[in-house]
Amino acid sequence: MSVIAEPALESSLESQERLRFETLIADLSSRFVNLSAHEVDREIEDAQRAICQCLGVDHSSLWQGSADDPSRLVLTHLYRDPELPPPPENMSGIEYFPWARAKIMAKEIVYVPDTANPPLEATVDVGSWRLFGIRSTLTFPLSLGEAPVFGALSFDATRLARTVTEPMQKRLLLVAQIFANALERKRTEQKLRESEERLSLAAASAQAGIWTLEPESGQIWATRETRALFALPSDADLDLSTLLGLIHPEDHETVHQAIAVAMRSGVDSAVDYRILTPHGELRWISSRGRRQPGSAGQPDRLMGVSIDITQAKLIEQELRELRERLQAESNYLQEEILVRGSFGEMVGQSEVLKKVFQQIEQVAPTDSTVLISGETGTGKELVARAIHNLSRRKDRVVVKIDCSPLPASLIEAELFGREKGAYTGALTKQAGRFELANGSTLFLDEIGELPLELQAKLLRVLQDGEFERLGSPKTVKVNVRVIAATNRNLAERVKDGSFRQDLYYRLNVFPVQVPPLRDRVEDIPLLAWTFVKEFERRMGKKIESISKKTMETLQTYPWPGNVRELKNEIERALIVTSSSQLNLQMPQPADDTPLSTLKGTEQRHILAVLEKTNWRVKGHGGAAELLGMKPTTLYAAMKRLGIPSWREKYNRQT
Repeated sequence: MSVIAEPALESSLESQERLRFETLIADLSSRFVNLSAHEVDREIEDAQRAICQCLGVDHSSLWQGSADDPSRLVLTHLYRDPELPPPPENMSGIEYFPWARAKIMAKEIVYVPDTANPPLEATVDVGSWRLFGIRSTLTFPLSLGEAPVFGALSFDATRLARTVTEPMQKRLLLVAQIFANALERKRTEQKLRESEERLSLAAASAQAGIWTLEPESGQIWATRETRALFALPSDADLDLSTLLGLIHPEDHETVHQAIAVAMRSGVDSAVDYRILTPHGELRWISSRGRRQPGSAGQPDRLMGVSIDITQAKLIEQELRELRERLQAESNYLQEEILVRGSFGEMVGQSEVLKKVFQQIEQVAPTDSTVLISGETGTGKELVARAIHNLSRRKDRVVVKIDCSPLPASLIEAELFGREKGAYTGALTKQAGRFELANGSTLFLDEIGELPLELQAKLLRVLQDGEFERLGSPKTVKVNVRVIAATNRNLAERVKDGSFRQDLYYRLNVFPVQVPPLRDRVEDIPLLAWTFVKEFERRMGKKIESISKKTMETLQTYPWPGNVRELKNEIERALIVTSSSQLNLQMPQPADDTPLSTLKGTEQRHILAVLEKTNWRVKGHGGAAELLGMKPTTLYAAMKRLGIPSWREKYNRQT
């Protein structure tokens, strides 16, 4: 990297030659003033050739800092004697001319009139000069003002060693400054163009529209994307009045204020507003802008970007409604648990139900997994609520999910959450029920219906307390107490391969069997009156009595739908009742009524005989005689089956 000086050039050049060189410099200066970025490289190489030919110099090279290391000067432009060997590709100044490069980076001019008499420190440089046949070299740093050096311009002599006078060095320094200005302008234009391309690409990717507003005149410059946002033709003129004509009337003042604030403050200002497109479509637009000072006496402008946020607003509204609904449900559930007492809505005094109460009290203080089994309508969810209400987690809302009605992909998203874009239609990030139940209880209803492909993931959560959201590799850790419920025989499902054996054992840590209503007939009168009182308040009616016959009908019916069916029948009865006595019309039992247990059959048979004898147990024609047993044996059986005596029955009714 060097410049060749001519021996006694200034003294030997005739005035005509000096004039020719100065004319060349003036021509170069005028040509480089308004040079576009893509013309700079060609003009520099042409100028190197013209200068070398004018001065009789053999070689001129231009070096620039590389993109990854500005201090590592790399050869980028070269004019050389065709007889000289070509330089290597990506020739580096620090490798071939370290001494000269160090001086150049310190903004010093490097001048070696005769490389046969080099500076002592230029050991590596001397070898390179010999390699390329350089006899004399003159190099100028390229920089602007106080900015760091970004390049170097060299002129070299290869045939004879030559000297360069001080006036000639000044003229060549002027050439170096012309080149430096042109290269810096090229670099600035390239950066601006790259910045514009990145901005345009980012705007297109985000479906954003870029615009400029002159508040004084109301004129708006806008990209095609901007016009598309407002559903306007790509060649349509756009001004502030046109824009305001599209904006929802309720948002006019909001937009005006945002423009005023942005122009007054000079900082970013953002506003969300609605527009009505020419086609009558309602859209939400978000615009952000900043004041840009005007140039050459021009007024200040507002420059910004706009995007369509309609979908986000709709999702936000849905989430807000969902949050309000969940909060309302949560408040309702908390109030219900507090009002209903330890066992919530569970009503009854039968021995089989008391056993369930005992199991609830035993397992509630622990964090053990509970599997609640029972027929549909027996109140499995009420058992789960009661367990939660007596646990250490009672201050948190119990979270529930029904595993039966949703497809596998949606159940997985509901249980474990999802990331935005996890699957088609997943427009937002969503936390799953396990995350919502962190620190609380998760009730998995109808666990027997959980798809087989999700059972392994559920097992992992139960064992390790961790899982991954759909579409995310990040592991989420939770502390959740799981209570599951099913109306299926999971042991049978394990045998037929539709339910994992390891998951079954993990769920069945503490099993609770909720009895069907036909096995707790003695609870039916209490349940019936409980439901009557509940529906009385809702319907504004007053029921004062339930006939003996009606109650007997309730107790002898098999109740395939269990407590839920009983509640529905009481509600239907109150609807048709117009007097103070409950008017009940029971349906005929369906052919697919579940087979009664031995206890239930025995209980109904004794009840039927007692009704036939008008609840007389002893004596001729009494129930004991008809049943072929001693009265004491019958009394013991009635106690065991929860059947009250006539006196107990009378006391309850009164």
